[in-house]
Amino acid sequence: MTEPCSSSISCTTFNILAPIYKRLDQQNQSLRESGCRAFWISRNNRILDWLLYESSSIICLQEFWVGNEELVHMYQKRLEDAGCITFQLARTNNRGDVAQLLHVQLAVPLPQNRKGNVQLQQEILIVNTHLLFPHDSSLSIARLHQVYKMLQYVESYQRENKLKPIPIILCGDWNGSKRGHVYKFLRSQGFVSSYDTSRQYTDSDADAHKYQLRKGSLAENDAFALLKADNHGDFITHSSFCEALCQINLIGHPHGLSFQETEDLWIQADNDGNGIIDYEKFQGWIWNPTCSEQREENHSESREDAKEDSEKQVIGLKVKNAVLYPREVEKGVWPENYSLSDHARLTVVFSVVRMLYPVFKT
Repeated sequence: MTEPCSSSISCTTFNILAPIYKRLDQQNQSLRESGCRAFWISRNNRILDWLLYESSSIICLQEFWVGNEELVHMYQKRLEDAGCITFQLARTNNRGDVAQLLHVQLAVPLPQNRKGNVQLQQEILIVNTHLLFPHDSSLSIARLHQVYKMLQYVESYQRENKLKPIPIILCGDWNGSKRGHVYKFLRSQGFVSSYDTSRQYTDSDADAHKYQLRKGSLAENDAFALLKADNHGDFITHSSFCEALCQINLIGHPHGLSFQETEDLWIQADNDGNGIIDYEKFQGWIWNPTCSEQREENHSESREDAKEDSEKQVIGLKVKNAVLYPREVEKGVWPENYSLSDHARLTVVFSVVRMLYPVFKT
């Protein structure tokens, strides 16, 4: 159950296109914006103008050029002058993708609970990430692995810090659409799309994000065939599994699957330990990894905590509105005169609500 509050917070997530990636001439692929200071200074100042105009409570940026001290200082100064606190994290190995987690205390005032004596935890977790671009369908497995590792860390952080249920906001450049396995996996773990929620879209609707890549997801049959390689039987063996991952360069850098991580993936997939993975077991591994088991374990712990202290409540977030800019992309049109980035930015407004839990009596 929820109890409404008058407070709200907003969040903007935006891939601002690093100057080292922005091409100035399609004919000359080597000519990048990073070589023309006046260009990237002007464009990033315009980005900052929009960010400051929107005045979101939370701003998550991707492809932030941390290697350029002048740009970093420009963002820090203008944002901090406006009252923001900034955090930055470089991508691992100079190219591998990364997730940044912040555990924050909300500064918005909340009205007193009608009981007058209930302690309210005003905390949320914010994750900002940037997944691999699916240059070919084989990278779908690596992308799923990235998301799994991210959620695994979030679960571990909650457990180690003994956090009661609090909202988790996942921001980032997912480099995919709602038809892909990453979206479906996140939905299977209980996450929802704020944009789809605001538009009352369901998972069966046509893809709302028409500007994003549609061809990146790997069909289950193709993935299964890839991993079983040339086996005559309709199953995956450990050797064919490792060989397939090696052939598509998912082991080692730049994609970050170490020997131990590869073995961990195999153990998760071969959940009964019989040494082979048939198609039914493969489907179960793709859609129901052990994160869900950890989530249920944490939920059980939360119920036990509630028995011990029924007077503590937590906050929840309810989507009030979500808007993409430029607005034309909501209709599947990319405006020719838009030059801030090669991505649209998303701004979401959340209502802060009280989460009411039943009182457990022994």
